[in-house]
Amino acid sequence: MIDRRAFLRLAAGAGPASLAAACGWDGGNAVRPLLLDVSRLNDWVGEKILFSQHRLAPQYDIAQRATRLPSYFISPMMPVLRDPNAWRLQVGGLVRQPLTLSIDDLQAMPRTTYTVKHHCVEGWSAIATWHGVALSAVAARCGMLPQARYVRFDSFDSGYSNGWDLASAMHPQTILAYGMNDNPLPASHGAPLRLYSPTKLGYKMTKYLVSVTFTAERPGGYWEDQGYPWFAGV
Repeated sequence: MIDRRAFLRLAAGAGPASLAAACGWDGGNAVRPLLLDVSRLNDWVGEKILFSQHRLAPQYDIAQRATRLPSYFISPMMPVLRDPNAWRLQVGGLVRQPLTLSIDDLQAMPRTTYTVKHHCVEGWSAIATWHGVALSAVAARCGMLPQARYVRFDSFDSGYSNGWDLASAMHPQTILAYGMNDNPLPASHGAPLRLYSPTKLGYKMTKYLVSVTFTAERPGGYWEDQGYPWFAGV
């Protein structure tokens, strides 16, 4: 039997082809088709067979938190807002009422806090506590329409984006996180707001979030468009 996490790492970036993509070289015609084929297979297995809306990732005692959670960036410089007070989250697409939300607005909604293990495609994991609002609560507030099947998440970090299936986005542990380890979210981990879920690999959790868009079409994403698995569950 193939180890599930080993298979995910191989498909998502631990093999030579994916490591090439992670370094900015896609291998041209010799590598990209194979990478995309493995990625599509991994997506189908993860989404159709392994994922359950009712399965929760295990939680841990805060005493088990890592002393340091490594940071990972796409940009050569850490993305920082010039005017944090002007930041707003735009929620739109297939909704009855588009929303413009400040951090205060999000913090006024019911709070979700959990201590969970973060899994990076590079092979490391670390336990941390995250604080935020369930994405399902935001979907309810904006009146998500029945036609919505996917969600697109956009960042102010060099055009970084991700696409999620609706079931994963509405999972009870999928949150918009504004805090980490009992403190406001630091810039190194996506301040002022990031997407978070312990059921996904780290590259799916868009940092520096500026918009959430509900769509009927499946969105791409920064790494996904380079051949990384679109579903990327753990």
